[in-house]
Amino acid sequence: MKIVQYPHPALRAVCKPLTTLDESVRTAAAEMLDLMYEAEGLGLAAPQVALDYRLIVINFDGDPERKDLEVVAINPVVVESKGAEKDREGCLSFPGLYQDIRRFKTVKVQYYSLDGKLHEMTCSDLAARIWQHEIDHLNGTLFIDKMGPLARIGSKKALEGFVEEFEQGLKKGIIPPGTVPKL
Repeated sequence: MKIVQYPHPALRAVCKPLTTLDESVRTAAAEMLDLMYEAEGLGLAAPQVALDYRLIVINFDGDPERKDLEVVAINPVVVESKGAEKDREGCLSFPGLYQDIRRFKTVKVQYYSLDGKLHEMTCSDLAARIWQHEIDHLNGTLFIDKMGPLARIGSKKALEGFVEEFEQGLKKGIIPPGTVPKL
């Protein structure tokens, strides 16, 4: 398992709801947490590791020693949102790219844990931003889609670099053929 980078087509997939919580899902969640910590992230969604189901992992501190801040969320949804704020945001599938993104300030999220129990969490600021960013991934929406016009212009060169790197990976066989995204 590895984190795929833009413009990998898995990042644009609309993920299917999980209907079974088996050992493969638990293993994927554990591996995703490890990858997230290795990349010094705060969250990671299944499509970022080329899985097509609705699973995200979060640690609101990004600290592997703080297991109490870990969330493994199955089929998460934002059920309420309010306010707005603009803040700097990045993504593990776009290493080194950061832009100001407008998001809801506060969200209420419902999700299932690995034990199949329904949970609800209301949070604001960075925690709300993480939830929204990761749930967007499950719907094939990327943070670049949320950029304003100036941020898009400022990111153009970096995005072209990601596309070039992806195309080189295809040519070298690092990325399997038949996975060319629609750009």
